[in-house]
Amino acid sequence: MKPWHKNYPDTVGHDIDTSQYHSMIDLFHKTVETFQDKTAYISFESELTFNELDTLSRDFAAYLQNLLGVKKGDRVALMCPNGLAFVVAMWGIIRAGGVQVNVNPLYTPRELKHQLKDADVDTIIIFSGSTAVLAEIVNETPVKHIIVAKLDDFVNKGIPDGGIDQRLENTRWLKDTLNEGETLDFVPPAIERTDLMFLQYTGGTTGLSKGAMLTHDNIIANILQVFEFNKATLILGEELVVTAIPLYHIFALVVNGMCFFSIGAKNVLIANPRDMPAFVNTWSKLQVSVFTGVNTLFNGLLHTEGFDQIDFSKLHMSVGGGAPVQQAVSDKWQKVTGMRINEGYGLSETSPVLTLNYDSDGVYVPGIGVPVPSTDITIRDEQDNILADGETGELCAKGPQVMPGYWNNPEATAESMTADGFFKTGDIAYLDELGFFHIVDRKKDMILVSGFNVYPNEIEAEVALMEGVLEAACIGVDDEHSGEATKLFVVLTDKSITEQQVIDFCRLGLSAYKVPKQIVFLDELPKSTVGKILRRELRD
Repeated sequence: MKPWHKNYPDTVGHDIDTSQYHSMIDLFHKTVETFQDKTAYISFESELTFNELDTLSRDFAAYLQNLLGVKKGDRVALMCPNGLAFVVAMWGIIRAGGVQVNVNPLYTPRELKHQLKDADVDTIIIFSGSTAVLAEIVNETPVKHIIVAKLDDFVNKGIPDGGIDQRLENTRWLKDTLNEGETLDFVPPAIERTDLMFLQYTGGTTGLSKGAMLTHDNIIANILQVFEFNKATLILGEELVVTAIPLYHIFALVVNGMCFFSIGAKNVLIANPRDMPAFVNTWSKLQVSVFTGVNTLFNGLLHTEGFDQIDFSKLHMSVGGGAPVQQAVSDKWQKVTGMRINEGYGLSETSPVLTLNYDSDGVYVPGIGVPVPSTDITIRDEQDNILADGETGELCAKGPQVMPGYWNNPEATAESMTADGFFKTGDIAYLDELGFFHIVDRKKDMILVSGFNVYPNEIEAEVALMEGVLEAACIGVDDEHSGEATKLFVVLTDKSITEQQVIDFCRLGLSAYKVPKQIVFLDELPKSTVGKILRRELRD
């Protein structure tokens, strides 16, 4: 009996059993068989049923298997925004036995090249609007097969498309591959729960992202954990969930794309949540019962005209994750919608959910809540000694949702685990006297911009490439829109360089959310006696 078990709702068991499914493919087929002609996904008001998804993903899997030779364990990259093309391609990759490498379609050429090379990707399914980025570096990667998707795929409403960058050769449209796959036999591969399913890239202390290896069992476990915790409130086959967080992000990928799929929810995919007026217009036409988001998304909706006029009578669950949910935002959300934002906590390495919060008899304790079933959490000091309740230290977790390690990186894997098999999250937390966990700080140097991890070393390494820059140091600062933003301190050798020129240079090599919002020029950076830059002094 753990201290937090006393806080579990009466309907929630302490443990889950992943052996009820042989693999995620087994879960997929059982879900399709249960919900058949119900709507699984909606994009631009076009619906895709569970049976239609079954047929389309089977045809894509047949194409991958027969014409591209994709076999169990092969890495296949998926670089698309939220839409029907994403989910058809995803389930096709999984059914073919591929390991899906999730890629942000807003990546720069440098970021994309690292991920494709590190994962040794042979095949990529890519949004047409991102093909120019791939064209810049494709010859420096292992990629041989390029399949291009459109927002209009399976939507069929004539959504404009910019076409494929002419520098790319031997490309195929996604819908053409399905037409070919329809005529081909498909032999389902023998997939076990221990086989890899996703490579989910996350930042590292070197600034280069690492691929968290997530197995079929990891994902099955997190689906069952989330459902077990919420089974008293979720109605099978009746929920309508809005997915505005990108599906390439672990939160939306598993919680929205997998968990709610498994219970037969109708899943509305938002391709561009940054267009808040259009997003609000879409929501106003729906009877939304569940919404998941990050703090900035909740806040953005609350400040969009017309949102407070929506009918929220069906909304019974709002879940925040990816970054801390600000109390002011949660309070305003509750005032407008009638529902509190229940905060969750997790990481790419934990598939992602470790803890969830909830209202219990009208009482809500702010924080990240309690561990989901079959999850153990300890708080440890720098020597990995377990601390007493109430003491602050590093949150370490163990459970069936925790990754087996980082792709081709045994050193990083070893560094991330304790001797007794707990994953070291790098987040500083404590367990209160009531049995609820609270995060008090994150990895010392990591910056959370709209729920995405930004690592200072990566920013600093990029700026170091700029002519006229001697050195730089990056920290995070509070930002009312994105939670945090990057602030860069720069020492110049060319004093004519302007703040805008530094920002413009960063935009060439970094995704937009990583680009520094503030630039400060200094004569020198504070350093230790061994020459290490002291970021803590810059924060002060």
